[in-house]
Amino acid sequence: MNIAKSGYRVFSANSSVACTELAKKITERLGVELGKSVVFQESNRETRVDVKESVRGQTIFIIQTIPRDVNTAIMELLIMAYALKTSCAKNIIGVIPYFPYSKQCKMRKRGSIVSKLLASMLAKAGLTHIITMDLHQKEIQGFFSFPVDNLRASPFLIQYIQEEIPDYRNAIIVAKSPSAAKRAQSYAERLRLGLAVIHGEAQCSESDMADGRHSPPCVRNTTGHTGLELPPGKQQAPFPGIELPIMMAKEKPPITVVGDVGGRIAIIVDDIIDDVGDFVAAAEILKERGAYKIYIMATHGLLSADAPRLIGDSAIDEVVVTNTVPHEVQKLQCSKIKTVDVSMILAEAIRRIHNGESMAYLFRNITVDD
Repeated sequence: MNIAKSGYRVFSANSSVACTELAKKITERLGVELGKSVVFQESNRETRVDVKESVRGQTIFIIQTIPRDVNTAIMELLIMAYALKTSCAKNIIGVIPYFPYSKQCKMRKRGSIVSKLLASMLAKAGLTHIITMDLHQKEIQGFFSFPVDNLRASPFLIQYIQEEIPDYRNAIIVAKSPSAAKRAQSYAERLRLGLAVIHGEAQCSESDMADGRHSPPCVRNTTGHTGLELPPGKQQAPFPGIELPIMMAKEKPPITVVGDVGGRIAIIVDDIIDDVGDFVAAAEILKERGAYKIYIMATHGLLSADAPRLIGDSAIDEVVVTNTVPHEVQKLQCSKIKTVDVSMILAEAIRRIHNGESMAYLFRNITVDD
């Protein structure tokens, strides 16, 4: 296809060669060439973007995969979007398969909701639409002032289970914590398999973290009597004569597996696998309960720090992730890591958006809880 006649162009905002592989696969499926641009770091670590061709009046798709250096990737995307905006591009659509800072989407103590901040920055830079995949929380879409298409990787992972796992009919889908039960239930219902949930003191979900909004009021120690403090020996209350009920502290029960995994293939599903400590611990528990093979299925394989070594030394038989995040180095370090290509659905989303076609086909049989 001649990109000059197609009415749209596809650029990669990554300065790293490893991060442009997904962009190349998408453009090959679309039959277009990757847009000519240069993204690099100055000697003082500033990011510079030079667009090498005219984009006036064009619809532009920026493909940005997120490597380990998250903040640099974000600046590359913001600067490229702004460069295209000032070059009079008609529409600027970000293709961000893994949306960074998605775990920071709730108020923690006296922190901030970073996902909301990033959404505002992307809008200010000039983006008018985003295509992403398996947001950590679907409610993140509400942070944006423009449309967000949150695609799903589950059809590709389910297909892998059916085609690559021998005797998958003898498998059971496992949620490594109660908070992951909905996702696991979706897989179990589609594969017509059983469901098991790991619950107990070894798990520490995000919702258990204190957010600081129930902090007690500060008590001042004053030497003089102002007439406002309570007499010594009495507990300070928000208002005189009012006693607020005390919230009892949580106490998790001993770790248990709800469901029978004995003599079965255990398939743990989640959206992100980064720090693999929880997954390794879950695999050991499932082995103790009688599971004879253990698979991990996740959309985004961040696999930070010593993840490849920990996976290689663990009871996990295979970790299957998509190519939303580059992880070729980790695959060289651990042969248990496998990759599923999702460039097909990203390319189809680009084609449909450009042609003004409905996106409903890409979300067929997808429910609100998926």
